[in-house]
Amino acid sequence: MRYSASALFVSLLLLAGCSTPEAAKDPVSESPKPEAARNLVSSPASPSAPLAIAPTTPDPNTSKIVQQYLSKLGYPQSAQGIWIQTSDQLLANHQGTTPLSAASLTKVATSLAALQTYGVDHRFQTVIGTTGTIENGVVKGDLIVQGSDDPFFVWEEAIALGNALSQQGIKQVTGDLIITGRFFMNFETDLGKSGALLKQALNAKTWSSEAIAQYQTLPAGTPKPQIAIAGSVKVAANPPNFKPIATHQSLPLPELLKKMNRFSNNAMAEMVASSIGGAKVVSLKAAQAAGVPQNEVILVNGSGLAVENRISPRAVCSMFLAINQLLKPSNMTIGDIFAIVGSDEGILEGRKLPTGLVTKSGSLNEVSALAGALPTAQKGIVWFVIMNGGGANLEGFRAGQEALVTQLSDQWGKVPTVPTELAANRGRSNLKSVIEKAN
Repeated sequence: MRYSASALFVSLLLLAGCSTPEAAKDPVSESPKPEAARNLVSSPASPSAPLAIAPTTPDPNTSKIVQQYLSKLGYPQSAQGIWIQTSDQLLANHQGTTPLSAASLTKVATSLAALQTYGVDHRFQTVIGTTGTIENGVVKGDLIVQGSDDPFFVWEEAIALGNALSQQGIKQVTGDLIITGRFFMNFETDLGKSGALLKQALNAKTWSSEAIAQYQTLPAGTPKPQIAIAGSVKVAANPPNFKPIATHQSLPLPELLKKMNRFSNNAMAEMVASSIGGAKVVSLKAAQAAGVPQNEVILVNGSGLAVENRISPRAVCSMFLAINQLLKPSNMTIGDIFAIVGSDEGILEGRKLPTGLVTKSGSLNEVSALAGALPTAQKGIVWFVIMNGGGANLEGFRAGQEALVTQLSDQWGKVPTVPTELAANRGRSNLKSVIEKAN
């Protein structure tokens, strides 16, 4: 399924990036799913050695460059954190084990916890059914939509679902549209509002200008569903006599995380974190997978929209390395999960960063951060984390980050193309959501 790049960018960008604490309220109000909470180990063992290099004897030359960078910032060095390493050498460490306000680097933890919980082939499933019978294209009863945490069910998905139901001959519903489970549409977590959006999407005669605009991004000749639902939208738990008629499966998890991270979509991050069991579960799982002490990963939400979210630079680096390890068996890289500079649309467009850099940024109030993997000719992949705070100068922080990363890239040699170790193997492919008729 195709998405309009410009429309998607605008819609996601409104939900991302620099925000105030007032926006930090968890948009997913329902309790965590019990099955997700059961994945939490009740008495976790002591963390294994961190995947990052031990915080001792950093490289003197790189440390000198970092100290020059810190001295030029003009803000307290106690509010800054730096960690730079290769696979086997620590290059620089400034407050590397100190938890600092992480902003959207929190999404690195959410990504790691999601991959660890679900695996790379996971698709979120939405089941469509009815409480009545289907006769001559008419559902005589209610149409039921049972959600299961899909964080990227958007207009195009709903239109495709409507067309799939139309192909089954369904033209009309005499009853209500019943929403159950955790069904979210267009990043709206209010179940009633999500249901109203879906009802509108299923009938082209009721489309809003936004729905029409998104339809125009689809391949020419895509049918327009016209399923008229006579009743209203209702939210219910466990509707009786539920008979499935179709199943919608989301994009694979890596594709979802890539969209979340490219646009730093806070709503998606909260949905994914909530599906796992909430911020505390994400924090524990991410710390354990990265092999760092729990006190280096302190989270109150899954998006980073809270200054209370604190992660150490070493932990961020270890989480990138842990994600890389989880993806290797599937012939994937962190480029399948995070933005590749020069290749991917997203919030990093316009920033002066080396081409081929795979990275995640974060901004919140007086916090700015940049982390990821830098390909170099001399040192191979260099893993880095830069966390800035202590002043309301986000543009200045970003410019400094760009200058530092560029200086390191120039010093160790730029690479002409994205190396295999970082190239996306499944991202930006022809992967689509799937809609199947129920047996």
